[in-house]
Amino acid sequence: MAAKQTVKHWAGFDLGGTKMRVAIYNDEFRAVASAEGKTKGFKGVRDGVRRMSDLLDEAWASARSRTPRARLAGVGLACPGPVNVVTGVVREMNNVGWHNVHLGEMLGRQCHAPVVVLNDVDAGTYGEYRFGAGRNSRCLVGVFPGTGVGGGCVRHGELLTGAEWSALEIGHLPVMPRGPLCGCGQRGCLEAVASRLAIAQAAAAAAYRGEAPYLLAEAGTDLQNIRSKVLAKSIAAGDVAVERIVRNAAIWIGVGVGAVVNLLAPDRIVLGGGLVDAMPVLYREAVTIGARKRAMRTYQSTFKIVVAKLGDDAALIGAAAWAEQMAMQKRKG
Repeated sequence: MAAKQTVKHWAGFDLGGTKMRVAIYNDEFRAVASAEGKTKGFKGVRDGVRRMSDLLDEAWASARSRTPRARLAGVGLACPGPVNVVTGVVREMNNVGWHNVHLGEMLGRQCHAPVVVLNDVDAGTYGEYRFGAGRNSRCLVGVFPGTGVGGGCVRHGELLTGAEWSALEIGHLPVMPRGPLCGCGQRGCLEAVASRLAIAQAAAAAAYRGEAPYLLAEAGTDLQNIRSKVLAKSIAAGDVAVERIVRNAAIWIGVGVGAVVNLLAPDRIVLGGGLVDAMPVLYREAVTIGARKRAMRTYQSTFKIVVAKLGDDAALIGAAAWAEQMAMQKRKG
């Protein structure tokens, strides 16, 4: 009797500022196990990597119990901030407090499997390209407004990167000369006028002035309480000032998208992240308005703006699928 064939599995890991998530996928990219934990970046890199490995072990043990003779073929690790896609070094993870960390090498030693590291928005964009709203596109741009504004691009099946570093930091496109100060140190970046933090600041001021009574009652003026879902509820409850603030921010996102359209001529732009998940119709409409105004006439009818389909799972499955893609490329030489 022939021996039962070992089934390859791929892990997707999403490392965020407050939580970390991992999912195990079979060779058909169906999720067979998952786990979640706290990031606790303040405890340091070594502790963080150990807990990342423990979380992966937890999920992997569950996956193997469901599918005997399983093998973990590789891990895709999605991280915020600039990533060296060659060495697996993460340059800046400000929301975790880690800098210049050889994260791919460190996690690989712990979990005894190949690890590829990529930017989290790249991972989300690739996930939507393979399995979600970006399927069958030739050039897909992903834009994910949240605490920051991240971007990614898949062109002819490959993630767009520099020679070493992840690319398409759309949040740091200059859109407003002498505009608000951005966290990167420059002024007038897209992130400074269109991120959730920028929206929360303007909405808190409106609530303080008595222009957003629902928001004031629900969240007060504390920026930490003014989350995406609260903003959506505020608009639904009739806070016109909040709707104006959010719509204006979304139009600014469209301005950034229009600039990217002029550079890359994508056929599809996918919008994701917490703000879009909470207000998909508003964002798609407003971003489309801004993008059509900023794009050159030649490109104005060449692209379609869609809302992401995979939600929080986009980065997980995208990272796992990119690990598979990198393994295939390595085998081909």
